[in-house]
Amino acid sequence: MTSTVPASLTRTAEGSALQAVLLDMDGTLVDTEGFWWDVEVEVFADLGHRLDEAWRDVVVGGPMTRSAGYLIEVTGADIAIEELTVLLNDRFEKRIGRGVPLMPGAARLLAELAAHEVPTALVSASHRRIIDRVLDSVGRHHFALTVAGDEVARTKPHPEPYLAAAAGFGADPWRCAVVEDTATGVAAAEAAGCRVVAVPSVAAIAPAPGRAVVSSLEQVDLAFLRGLVADE
Repeated sequence: MTSTVPASLTRTAEGSALQAVLLDMDGTLVDTEGFWWDVEVEVFADLGHRLDEAWRDVVVGGPMTRSAGYLIEVTGADIAIEELTVLLNDRFEKRIGRGVPLMPGAARLLAELAAHEVPTALVSASHRRIIDRVLDSVGRHHFALTVAGDEVARTKPHPEPYLAAAAGFGADPWRCAVVEDTATGVAAAEAAGCRVVAVPSVAAIAPAPGRAVVSSLEQVDLAFLRGLVADE
């Protein structure tokens, strides 16, 4: 976890019940979920295996070890998880080196959070090397704190990444709003006690108590997030 949290950022923004906003990366802020699948398809093709499109919903949003392990199991590929993880990260890092497209509404939301001095964190299952490369495109100045999947003992769907982010801000998890695009990320955030807005990228996510579901980040602004946390 990396942090540049000044003491002033731990205060509640403008007296709101909202204490912090915690954002997922792949498929939420940047349009890279398709990149990951393309990379997985390419790597397994090199290994002599063809991936079934139906497996995409299983691996989306998951930690690298779970996704890699599942694909090894269903294909029967003769490769260790550790070796496959390196191949996938290498190929993905090369892919995003050509640029990372932001999701619609992402730039506007990040600018609004910064303008109102809302403590904002990036919380991703991706490894640190990948997060740092993406931040070169998104702008690391938008985030006072970032949590990578290889920096926690248990990554999503375990709540540890979101609990770590909330603790980094000195915030109560139930006064943090989380923006996620997958069921895995939503499960992690809700297990941590956070309020969630889901913006599904690949597989559908159903509304639930304490959870809002929208079709685009263009529907999410600071007022929306404050209302989510205030709805008790």
